[in-house]
Amino acid sequence: MSFSDPAAVARYAEGPVRLVPGFHDMQRMAALLLAERAGDTARVLVLGAGGGLELKLFSELQPGWTFDGVDPSAEMLKLAARTMGPLGDRTRLHEGYIGDAPEGPFDAATCLLTLHFLPEEARAATLAQVHRRLKPGAPFVTAHHSYPQDAAGKALWLKRFAAFAVASGVPAADAERASIGIGERLPALSPDQDEALLRQAGFTDVSLFYAAFTFRGWVATA
Repeated sequence: MSFSDPAAVARYAEGPVRLVPGFHDMQRMAALLLAERAGDTARVLVLGAGGGLELKLFSELQPGWTFDGVDPSAEMLKLAARTMGPLGDRTRLHEGYIGDAPEGPFDAATCLLTLHFLPEEARAATLAQVHRRLKPGAPFVTAHHSYPQDAAGKALWLKRFAAFAVASGVPAADAERASIGIGERLPALSPDQDEALLRQAGFTDVSLFYAAFTFRGWVATA
């Protein structure tokens, strides 16, 4: 989808539920993992905040938290503001990338369904900047496409991704196109590569908490 196309952005919320297994539970687990260490009055950095789905859920679950949400798409940030409604009073939205985020220090951070858009070098730099903005011991939760990168493994897991989409109501031809597009254009990494980048950025206690076909999610400590 084009994140600058207002019509496509308006339909954004339909996509994750049909394409990401356990989407809502993944977000809820992320909130619970942040809450383990962040406390009741945490300041939380949300990278890739466009759409506002996790911001809305986090705000509902934690009335004492405040948020800084960052996203490069102005249209997606507009959608985030609409999605949150009155809950948005505790959130500041910033158009741009991690370099445009406030310096913090933050009590926690998330980056959900975003890092798979970044090539490895840019991903490493982004993770390092997230780490720099977190207080020592703060939790970081990330989840995104992460699957084997050998030809056979990649083909198998992308086939399973398409099968899940079809089972969720996506037309078979659309699911096949999405699978091909992900395989050809998305700079996804293997789970081992993703974990290595987290450690390289300075995170410790890197633990897998979510695995769903082509998606993986980790919690780590700054």
